Amino acid sequence: MKKILKFLNVNFIILFFASCGSAENNQNNTNEVTIGILAPLTGSVAHFGVSVYEGLRLFIDEYNARGGLQISYVIFDEQGTPTEAVVGYNWLMDQNVAAILGSVTSGATLAVAPFANEDNMPMISATSTHRNVTINTATEEPWGNVFRASFIDPFQGEKMAEFAREIIGANTAAILFNSETDYSIGLRDAFSQRATELGITIVAEESFGNDTVDFLGQLTNIATTNPDVFFIPAYHQDIALIGPQSALAGINTVMLGADGWDGALSYIGDPSPIEGAFFLSGFYAQSTTPIVQDFVANYQLRFETVPNMFAAQAYDAAKILIYAIEQAVNDGYSPSNNNFRNAVIANMANTDIDAVTGHIVFDNYNNPQKTAFIIQIVNGEEVFWGNF
Repeated sequence: MKKILKFLNVNFIILFFASCGSAENNQNNTNEVTIGILAPLTGSVAHFGVSVYEGLRLFIDEYNARGGLQISYVIFDEQGTPTEAVVGYNWLMDQNVAAILGSVTSGATLAVAPFANEDNMPMISATSTHRNVTINTATEEPWGNVFRASFIDPFQGEKMAEFAREIIGANTAAILFNSETDYSIGLRDAFSQRATELGITIVAEESFGNDTVDFLGQLTNIATTNPDVFFIPAYHQDIALIGPQSALAGINTVMLGADGWDGALSYIGDPSPIEGAFFLSGFYAQSTTPIVQDFVANYQLRFETVPNMFAAQAYDAAKILIYAIEQAVNDGYSPSNNNFRNAVIANMANTDIDAVTGHIVFDNYNNPQKTAFIIQIVNGEEVFWGNF
């Protein structure tokens, strides 16, 4: 049975339970544990939040269907803003959750991480890529309790710079980035630094803001430099606009991107302007491995669409956290005891699992160590180029 309660206040909060019982009672019942979810279900990045929420729901429901320990959850719509993410975190703490899945964007997760660390709250983000999500920047030491299931921005930016040099043979590069998002800034910084180290000259660097729809000025400036590669560390809704406008500006070069490109083809009417582009991704739905195909089939059956990378990483994040919780319960810890949190955190750090985005273990900064996929746009479709 599923209960749904809705509260309307300054923002939209939804309370879900994956199985019977209240959050107050669950925390004293080791047969059932309640976790909190932070995600933007409304606002400008709701499409990411919805995909993440679907991936989380799928794993939780599959897990509960096995019997035994049951996972219930409460979710707060933080609308993709750091301020609301902190409000949501405090609200989840008031619900006595045992751990938190979230948030989705780097800015929101960065705002919450210090509070979660202070409370020793086990926390994992499926999709926050900024380097500092898991790091206390005052000390450069990792937050012991904060994990992620996604690649970090430096890894992606450096990889795509290396790809530009080693595979494309680029000597020059141009960059167009969003100066108002931590994600895009982090990727720009990493790509630029690594490209320079490899002997690639950055011949143009242009920026835009969150509400930009007209990119022709920046693209025209880039076109005059005739770069060997054009790196665009942006989200897919921006790519859907930048692609066609780059053709109008006369840009004819190899476009490169990162995991924010995932799903761009669903937003662009004519994909020909981004034909031949390469981007790094943490997931490939057409993989022939059984674990991926089972996930894709079950996701399609449930949500009637092919899962994107955000849903896949969320599925894996839920798996990591819930397996850690299960082990803590099996070891005799009660969610009402702080030792439970310590046990869950230790179990997450020791993760060593096969997941839909690859085999996952964590480094000393709680970042997953797994294989990156390079995807190419070929004949208007996303095609697996290879691992790099």
